[in-house]
Amino acid sequence: MTDLSVVEICAGAGGQSLGLHLAGFHHKLAVELDPTAAQTLSVNLQRLQPDDDVSEIVKVGDVADDDVWEPEKYAGKATLLAGGVPCPPFSVAGKQLGSADERDLFAWAVEAAGRMQPEAVLLENVRGLNDARFAGYRQAVVDRFAALGYTAFWELLEAKDFGVPQLRPRMILVALRPQYVEYFAWPEKSAVTRTVSEVLGNLMAANGWRDEYLAKWMTAADKIAPTIVGGSKKHGGADLGPTRAKRAWAELWTDGHGLADSAPGEDWQPENHPRGPKLTVEMVARIQGWLGEEYRWDFEGRKTSRYRQIGNAFPPPVARAVGESLAQALTRTQKSTAVPAPRRVHDEVYRLLRDRDEPLTAERIQQLLGSTMTIEKITQRIESLARDFTLEVQSRGGRRTYRLGEWKAFRGQDDHDRHLAFAEAKIRAKVS
Repeated sequence: MTDLSVVEICAGAGGQSLGLHLAGFHHKLAVELDPTAAQTLSVNLQRLQPDDDVSEIVKVGDVADDDVWEPEKYAGKATLLAGGVPCPPFSVAGKQLGSADERDLFAWAVEAAGRMQPEAVLLENVRGLNDARFAGYRQAVVDRFAALGYTAFWELLEAKDFGVPQLRPRMILVALRPQYVEYFAWPEKSAVTRTVSEVLGNLMAANGWRDEYLAKWMTAADKIAPTIVGGSKKHGGADLGPTRAKRAWAELWTDGHGLADSAPGEDWQPENHPRGPKLTVEMVARIQGWLGEEYRWDFEGRKTSRYRQIGNAFPPPVARAVGESLAQALTRTQKSTAVPAPRRVHDEVYRLLRDRDEPLTAERIQQLLGSTMTIEKITQRIESLARDFTLEVQSRGGRRTYRLGEWKAFRGQDDHDRHLAFAEAKIRAKVS
């Protein structure tokens, strides 16, 4: 496999797009719901792929709408399906509704891979997806990929380990056709950890900020930043995150309550800005991994829109590192000495209920697993499963029995609640 090409879904403004481009991948398609982010993507892809008609590559709309694109039409045309599907269904900052959240597209992306049949799949999401709450969900993803002919691996990667000066832990899923597995390894961590003052010092000094204040800030900000967040259109303008994130920024003598239009100048006084200076959009982009000319990216839209595009992105250096690992596997240039360990079971209770047709009590589940898992723990697992899967619950001899039903997640079903939610959203948009 020498033609490294990609179809990217939920592409955002292009953090993953740039990383994959630098890893050697060529875009055949990029789908994004937000028009301004899609415009940012179009402008930059036109520069990176000047011989292509970008208007045919970047599509604006709901990625699950067959009128926008059909996965089957890209079968055999792209080696990789990639995407950063929406995070709110799994984020600890939200309600972690999982399958009950109409924005959940993870299961749909797995089915899209089945329709498109690429050689590999790369999906990125928030750390919350690694919580015990979603053990059954992760197991269902891995098992479905296995049924489609892929070996899937989960890994938690942090941006700070790849030259990006912020924490930003992310759950990464890679699924490969069997012939590529022995060539794959997760990317190695960088030997150098970069800090906020290291990457922003020249920008903070650009407008003649007084030396004593700059020196104080350089010392305080010689740390890794908390995770940059994109925020929500429902909650006003741009700032650097919830209360806990603002406290973390305060420790860097940086004001997380909004963004500045420019760096501090000679007339900047600490009594007027006790929280410290605010960051500009350009500074936030650097913290998100757009570092230097190699990672040049031009953002369209007004300040808040540009900030959200940046804050919601997959840091390009992390995407590049994972992309390079995938490129090595897909080209089969060298067998890996660090192939990920064989797939571990994420949720044995889910696997047991999935494979048994008869209803089971918690005590019977404990017996069949032959484990030391307590009845209380088994019951907790079942309660979590009930949020993402239909569960038939009955009473037998005074004890509850459980039988696993369908996955509630949206996978393209015509009768799914997601369709109604999107229709209502379109009506609200027209009214407003």
